[in-house]
Amino acid sequence: MDTGDTAWILTSSALVLLMTPGLAFFYGGMVRAKSVLNMMMMSFIALAVVPVLWVLYGYTMAFGPDGSSLLGGFGKAGLDGVDVDSLAGTIPEYVFIGFQLMFAIITVALISGAIADRAKFSAWTVFVVVWMTVVYFPVAHWVFDFGDTGGWIATELEAIDFAGGTAVHINAGAAGLALALVLGRRIGFRREPMRPHNLPFVLLGAGLLWFGWFGFNAGSAVGANGLAGLAFVNTVVATGAAILGWLLVESVRDKKGTSLGAASGAIAGLVAVTPAAGSISPLGSIALGVVAGVLCALAVGLKYKLGYDDSLDVVGVHLVGGIVGTVLIGFLAVGDGLFYGGDLSLLGKQALATFAVLGYSFVLTWVIGTVIHKTMGFRVDEDVELAGIDQAEHLESAYDYTSSGGSPFKTGA
Repeated sequence: MDTGDTAWILTSSALVLLMTPGLAFFYGGMVRAKSVLNMMMMSFIALAVVPVLWVLYGYTMAFGPDGSSLLGGFGKAGLDGVDVDSLAGTIPEYVFIGFQLMFAIITVALISGAIADRAKFSAWTVFVVVWMTVVYFPVAHWVFDFGDTGGWIATELEAIDFAGGTAVHINAGAAGLALALVLGRRIGFRREPMRPHNLPFVLLGAGLLWFGWFGFNAGSAVGANGLAGLAFVNTVVATGAAILGWLLVESVRDKKGTSLGAASGAIAGLVAVTPAAGSISPLGSIALGVVAGVLCALAVGLKYKLGYDDSLDVVGVHLVGGIVGTVLIGFLAVGDGLFYGGDLSLLGKQALATFAVLGYSFVLTWVIGTVIHKTMGFRVDEDVELAGIDQAEHLESAYDYTSSGGSPFKTGA
């Protein structure tokens, strides 16, 4: 065991955990005031459900020994056989278990933004359980397990995905698109303005996500080393470049750059650099960030042209950003990328990994969402959607609109 590596991965795990509350603020600020608590609770329920699933069977499905290239074995269900002396490389296995758990939590939470303002909380909770079991745990095995019976993308295809461009962002983005299609459009979509109710929340959430992302990317070096340093620098550089790219699109199109655009550009850059953080140079990160910022800024408008209601642009940012980052590795990877004298083989591997995860996630999410929708109902009633989900689903409101001068109720005889 290396104590330096262990300390860094413990710290990284805490950073990645912070990303989910950060996501709650980011998404919560983007919805209307009548839905903010429900939107934030969709992230917080992932914090409650996923750790339980991970201990019971999630970790062994993703990393259990004696499995296959498609699924881990079940020998470590309930973390059986794991003790304080078990190692995963140079760190305790429990530390690795905790680090990977944080990735699992935020992946499913990302999906929630696509169905904001219209999903039943109970149905969403059931979806979290089923989707993690059927979609995320197998895909995490494909991408993250480099063991003797590791996942096919990691050990057979040997595509590059440093920190989860496929397993996290393409996976969540494709799932978000499928659920948006299953639930249908919000009432008033394309007719009524549905502006963010609290842009300071959005900026706070983006800042927390960026802060936590250093654990996400630099922590994926699984050690306190030079690779972690490279990933750290690339994460800063690509994100800054993506903000500039997004604001450039807004300045050309709308003549002004917006705070929402800056926050969204930051997330687009973070998404795109996630798979590439350990294989490209800082100069390559600038190029990657600018391309991601521009393309994601253009992609978020597709929902109005194509008619699908992806409420908070999960598709435009996470799916498109994940594809950009994963595919451009074929051009920008130092040594094997096309811009460094490599051939088309790496680009082909990146494309295959991209569309395998995209297709698997989209199809199975559509099936899961449809079954839930047809049985217990996934979408709230129309009157609830119009009035706001918070009171109906949680018996609460985010803001107290009563007079500050005293009780709104009369007292006395």
